[in-house]
Amino acid sequence: MTTEAAAPLVRRLRRPDWPEEREVVLVGTAHISPDSLRLVRETIERERPDGVCIELDEARYEALMDPAAIERLDLRQVVRERKLLPLLASVALGAWQARMGLRLGVEPGAELKEAARTAEEVDAEVHLVDRQVRTTLLRVWRRASFWQRVKLLATGLESGSADEPTKEDIEELLSGDVVSRLVSELGEAFPTLKEVVIDERDTWIGEAVKAVPGGRLVVVVGAGHLDGVERTLLAEEAVSTEPLAEIPPPGRMGRIIGFAIPAVILGALAWTWAVRGADAASEGALFWVAVNSIPAAIGAALALAHPLTILAAFLSAPFTSLTPVVGTGYVTAFVQAWVRPPRVFELRELKADALVPRRWFRNRALKIALALILPTIGSIFGTFVGGSRLISGALGG
Repeated sequence: MTTEAAAPLVRRLRRPDWPEEREVVLVGTAHISPDSLRLVRETIERERPDGVCIELDEARYEALMDPAAIERLDLRQVVRERKLLPLLASVALGAWQARMGLRLGVEPGAELKEAARTAEEVDAEVHLVDRQVRTTLLRVWRRASFWQRVKLLATGLESGSADEPTKEDIEELLSGDVVSRLVSELGEAFPTLKEVVIDERDTWIGEAVKAVPGGRLVVVVGAGHLDGVERTLLAEEAVSTEPLAEIPPPGRMGRIIGFAIPAVILGALAWTWAVRGADAASEGALFWVAVNSIPAAIGAALALAHPLTILAAFLSAPFTSLTPVVGTGYVTAFVQAWVRPPRVFELRELKADALVPRRWFRNRALKIALALILPTIGSIFGTFVGGSRLISGALGG
């Protein structure tokens, strides 16, 4: 079981139990580094492998190799299947990488595209060995605690306004020692994030590579995955990846709150009816409707949504607040997507527009996101204000 480092970012792996012709060449990259692009091409041309394994899933591979694929995206279907938030997270990451790549003169993910193209040139088969990005994002979100989510979002906003890295910064980042330190620091600050995004994918990618047939393989991964993928490949005992493909259900506290809110609200109205009479209960119900409908509608209006979307927010908020099944935001996002579907050029410019706040109100695709987020915030506000008032009234306050 050996590892020979042909370069700091290139590692040649062999195991005693592998066939003599079996060899894995690991190549570590930065997704916005022009040097990584050259390293990938040179390594594949030199090794002439039987297969090239790439740190991509099918969806990201299609988006990378066919940029026009996003133009065929049906956002109404995305909203209906509740995939809008994972899509937004993916767009946000892609937009940040695009901004960095623009400054460094390289397209984000260009080294992965180069790996696929060079593989075709040397008649090597391309293998996609990463987990679905939606699964990764949902596993992070579902497993993180409320405060971890808040901290993660705050860090994301802070990093969005941070100084852009220079070419020298990227070169330093590709140093093995720096990568190891950054991964370690990530584990200390966001243990769940590191476990899901780094550790689990190290295992997933490594086990996927083990299953790839052929003699010599070149495996192209981000530099942060080099050590973990290497450990997985050299481990003789296979690890089942089935648990890593499962999407955890919503947290217990979230489910409790989801069912507790309607129970408390309806219970407060029933108690008010029994103790203070029908008039008091009716007054409380009307207050609940108003305090939910108005903030949700204001949220939709602030998003500059279509009038039908604003009306949908007003009408749905009092009822969606009483069910854990569907939220006001998904109702308004679906209506907005239906009455104002994004145009082809807006989908094409999605990542670029996501970097400019004012364009969120112009790009129809991003406006659908605002039509989800802002009415949801209004509905949450109304739920807590209305709930507090009803409980106080039921207790005689």
